[in-house]
Amino acid sequence: MNKNDTISKVLYIDLTKKKHWVEDRSDLFSKYIGGTGVAIKLLQENIVSGCDPLAPDNPLILAVGPLTGVFPLASKTVAMFKSPLTGDLGESHAGGRSAVAIRSTGYGAIVITGKSPYPIYISIKNGKISFKNAYTLWGMRSCFQVGAIIREQEEGSGERAIMRIGKGGETGVAYAAVTTETYRHFGRLGMGAVMGSKNLKAIAVSGKNTIPVSDKKLYKEVYDEIYNAAVNSEVMKKYHDLGTAGNVKTLQMIGALPTRNLQSGTFEDSDKIGGRKIAEDYLGRRLACAHCPVGCIHIATIRDPYNDEPYFYKSTQVGYDFELIYALGSSLGISDPIGMLKLFDEVEVYCIDAMSTGVSLAWTTEMFERGLITKEDTDGLEFKFGDHETYKKAILKIVDQPTDFYKALAKGTNHAASIYGGEEFSLNFGKNEMPGYHTGPACYLGYSIGARHSHLCNAGYALDQKMIVNDTKETPISIVDKLMEEEMWRQVLSGLTICFFARGIYSMDVVRKALKVAGMDFTEEEINNIGKEIYAEKYRFKFQEGFSFDNQKFPKRIFETKSPSLKFDEKYLRDGLDYADKKIKDLL
Repeated sequence: MNKNDTISKVLYIDLTKKKHWVEDRSDLFSKYIGGTGVAIKLLQENIVSGCDPLAPDNPLILAVGPLTGVFPLASKTVAMFKSPLTGDLGESHAGGRSAVAIRSTGYGAIVITGKSPYPIYISIKNGKISFKNAYTLWGMRSCFQVGAIIREQEEGSGERAIMRIGKGGETGVAYAAVTTETYRHFGRLGMGAVMGSKNLKAIAVSGKNTIPVSDKKLYKEVYDEIYNAAVNSEVMKKYHDLGTAGNVKTLQMIGALPTRNLQSGTFEDSDKIGGRKIAEDYLGRRLACAHCPVGCIHIATIRDPYNDEPYFYKSTQVGYDFELIYALGSSLGISDPIGMLKLFDEVEVYCIDAMSTGVSLAWTTEMFERGLITKEDTDGLEFKFGDHETYKKAILKIVDQPTDFYKALAKGTNHAASIYGGEEFSLNFGKNEMPGYHTGPACYLGYSIGARHSHLCNAGYALDQKMIVNDTKETPISIVDKLMEEEMWRQVLSGLTICFFARGIYSMDVVRKALKVAGMDFTEEEINNIGKEIYAEKYRFKFQEGFSFDNQKFPKRIFETKSPSLKFDEKYLRDGLDYADKKIKDLL
């Protein structure tokens, strides 16, 4: 590490005792780079094994990397905790300004333990830590309003980050999210519920720390290489122009767009909610994360009459991307774009994960249509696909949990199905709700063996699409080998806190040169070994907390609905899981 670089400093905050201190953890940053690698080690060090995810013994870790604030697209903050949704590894990445803000305070990681006896928020400002009363913020309907109030209280406009929870986190929804900078999130696996269980409403971070570089000439060369690749890349241009919402058209064309709880792989009204249509009719602006030249964040503007007054309108700005369109659009059979965008806004207001919410509501709808649950369970709501008004009401009920059914649904579809039935069409993998790709066996093996059961773990959907384009076939063994190789490399990228959209830009050669600027000189073999070690540490934690491949289930629905890639059955996927189980345990 470069002289005077503060990346190895870790801030520890004890909410119970209202104490904080700083330790130099060069041992972790020199071995695991930063981000994901440092976070998993800090999680292992500070957790009480076997604890309830909503107990004070569950720590919350935030970590950034040595390239954060130095190079473009090194813009993610990695959060780690024990997940209230899955019961094992909780890992979520958020863009926006949070990573640069944490780096600018002079820390590489933050460890938050314990529980405050009353609602608070933490202010971290140029090394000064304050615990501020949040009684008046607790229970507010809108997460947006909470952010607005804290912005008035905290200095550092244009530099600070405000990470806050909504009512979903307060009421313990197992997939509650954390919002930062209004349109970015720690979305998956329940970080919001962990903060809520600690009576921690928000974390406000700002600082003016400078970051040294060892070789200014090399720094400029590498910076220009990364910047030029980002602004001239056709892939990055795609993210800027339509964003991931463009995936709707592609997946519809190949029959891989999950529709009505995956009863189909195509949606007859996909053109009404696709990326191009939304952009033409509703796109209001584009935003970018800090230190990113791309601008892939797409914001739609919708207008509603204000108090029935003619010519008076209330404008609402709503972020959108493919995963939201899938989960709260095609998966629910919604063809009305305004209705869909209002659902996006509703999950934002209460700050719960859009994917888990959408999959839970799709499962609920099929359960209701089959007569497996009734209006008594749903607190009077009659569910049917396409009814966005009912879904909007249901989102609030997931947050408030007025019946036993909603209490169960707030813990995820795996938990709800274990009580009410319908496991054969409960679309979760490792207890995490399914992402929006029904491309074939690689995506489902990817969800199942990925350390956080996300499409972003290893991009199995991309491997399926290669098989479709090239008309090739893969065995379960070859798929798992390729998925694990990809996931190990992604540990390096998330250790550097690189946006995965930029994975084609940050090649091994670029990573090595960028690390050299940061004062870290690694060989290619050493970097690959770091990725392998981080991956192994994640699974060491998962097994410690009770994860087992033997307990993994595949919903029958994925075999019943035709996918565009090669034909597969449960034995095919089970063979892949058995092989992954052995291969991972050999790493430990």
